[in-house]
Amino acid sequence: MKNQLQTTPEINERLEELIRSTHPPKIQNVVSTVDLGTELNLVVISNGARMAEYNPKRFSAVIMRLNNPSTTALIFQSGKMVCTGAKSEDQSLVAARKYAKIIQKLGFPAVFKNFTIQNIVASFDFRKPIKLDEFTKDQQYRPVVQYEPEIFPGLIFRKITDQKKITLLIFVSGRCVITGGKKTEDLNNVFKFILPILDQFKKRDLEY
Repeated sequence: MKNQLQTTPEINERLEELIRSTHPPKIQNVVSTVDLGTELNLVVISNGARMAEYNPKRFSAVIMRLNNPSTTALIFQSGKMVCTGAKSEDQSLVAARKYAKIIQKLGFPAVFKNFTIQNIVASFDFRKPIKLDEFTKDQQYRPVVQYEPEIFPGLIFRKITDQKKITLLIFVSGRCVITGGKKTEDLNNVFKFILPILDQFKKRDLEY
């Protein structure tokens, strides 16, 4: 895309200005998975663990929660576990290990393997309203954007980089949500990528 090819000193300077004036993405949720390596009896877990619930008629996993770090785990009979709610990659790892130790203390030969960050959701505020209609009509971005305000109020911008599918939700207020990242570096790269585009389609003061 055009903004990726432009690397003049003036454009680099403008990007630095945008970065300084916009708070970096704040992580809202980290989703990770881990394999506990053993079959689990979910009834035993729900009865033996604090802050755990299991209703097989509604969902086929134990839902367990921690206060520190504040997270939720979905624990399946197969031994697979999904951890959500962490605010950083390290926090997600700490939480997943705590859940695994709880399972071990209940008598299961659980191990901790294949820990993987599946998704990082973050948000930031550009602090300027965005002209989403013009954004959508621009020929350069039409193949990668979707905007149907009668269905969803935000513009959906899809970016594929290094085999990762990153999605940005861009709202007219300037608020943006990034999802699909696997590490913090992904968020920062997409943040720097999208700032000049938002700057291109921001509403000027006289347009408010």
